[in-house]
Amino acid sequence: MDTYKTISKPSEPILFKERKSKFYGYCFPVSDEETIKAHIEALRKEYPTANHVCYAWQMGIETKSYRANDDGEPNNSAGMPIYGQLQSFDVTNTLVAVVRVFGGTKLGVGGLISAYKEAAKLALENAKIITKVLQKQVSVIFEYSEMDIVMRLVKKHQLNIISQDLHLKCKIVLSVNKSDFKKTVKLLKAHHKLETKEFD
Repeated sequence: MDTYKTISKPSEPILFKERKSKFYGYCFPVSDEETIKAHIEALRKEYPTANHVCYAWQMGIETKSYRANDDGEPNNSAGMPIYGQLQSFDVTNTLVAVVRVFGGTKLGVGGLISAYKEAAKLALENAKIITKVLQKQVSVIFEYSEMDIVMRLVKKHQLNIISQDLHLKCKIVLSVNKSDFKKTVKLLKAHHKLETKEFD
C-alpha cells in the first residue's frame, strides 16, 4: 500500500439534533496522543454544559492503532460508532470528537449509537480528506564534480529534494515513493561515486 487518506485541517463543527439533544461533530488531523488530549480538553472548555465529549481516533499508516472513548455514555454506544465511521471513510491520523448537550429526553442505547454515528459521519463529510503517498528518505553524498549526474537522475526519475547542502562535498536528501524506494536506491548505488544512506 503506497497511499493513505487523512484530513488536511480541522473541520468546521457540524450540529446534529436528536430529540432535543445536540451533537456537535469535529474532525482534527493528529499525530500523537498529546495533541488528542489537548483537543478534547479544549472542547470541554468550549462546551461547559456538555454532558459527554465522546471520541475515537486512528493513527499510523502501515501499522494502525486506535482508541474509542464513550466518556460516560453506555458501553460502546458512542466511541465505537464514531470509530466505525473512521473505518468507513478509511482515514488515519484523524480524531473525530462528538460533543453531546443533553436535551432532556433519553435516547436509549440504540438511539445513542445512531446519533453518534450520524454526527461522526457528517463531521467526516464536512472535512477535507486528502490522499497522501507513503514516502521514504535517502541521502546522497557526492563530490561536486558529480553534480550533473545526480541532478539528471533526480530530474529523470522525478525525485523530491527535501534538503541540499552543496559544497565541495555535497549532500542532498531525497524523498521517494515507498513502492519505488528499493529500485531508486539501487539506481543511485549503480553510480559508484555516490554514497547513499537510507533513513529508517
